[in-house]
Amino acid sequence: MSSRPTVYVIDDDDAVRDSVAFLLQTADISVRTYESAAAFLAAMPLPDAGCIITDVRMPDIDGIELLRRLKGMNVAAPVIVITGHGDVPLAVEAMKIGATDFLEKPFDDTALLDAVQAALGQGEHARAQNAERQDIAARLEALSTRERQVLEGLVAGHPNKTIAFDLGISPRTVEIYRANLMSKMQASSLSNLVRMALIAGVTDERSRK
Repeated sequence: MSSRPTVYVIDDDDAVRDSVAFLLQTADISVRTYESAAAFLAAMPLPDAGCIITDVRMPDIDGIELLRRLKGMNVAAPVIVITGHGDVPLAVEAMKIGATDFLEKPFDDTALLDAVQAALGQGEHARAQNAERQDIAARLEALSTRERQVLEGLVAGHPNKTIAFDLGISPRTVEIYRANLMSKMQASSLSNLVRMALIAGVTDERSRK
């Protein structure tokens, strides 16, 4: 399966939909078009592998409602909203819901391509971060309860002696758990280990009680 990002164009205006698709295709960007938000949602073509361009004013499900539904479905794909003259308030509302950018009609080719390239770049960064979080989470699952407790102590900035005292074990035992942690988490250094733990949201549970 190709990982090439795709731009999903949603607009009830045939002329706008076709012209945007043609422009993107000439820039060697993969495109799929939909005449309505309902048609797009029915297909749900894994939009997190690219970005979405949607008109803000459409019958039935408009761009604002589409954004709300995508947010509720945890779809992380960047969304660019196309607005007509005088629709700036709607564009602002769209940005508050989660749209990454908006373009006012008529927009020029360069503005559209720049917005798409920025959105695709943002989407790639978000996917990389998500993949990293999932990888770290899988490594955390392999830790024993005691190893997890030692990791929490390290994240809290505690030295080995403090962690040992808190857990009722010897500093030497903490060193052993720490070495196991480094190995299981595939960490190259303590800072690398702490960075991964922070990405995964690891905290010292005891400090919050």
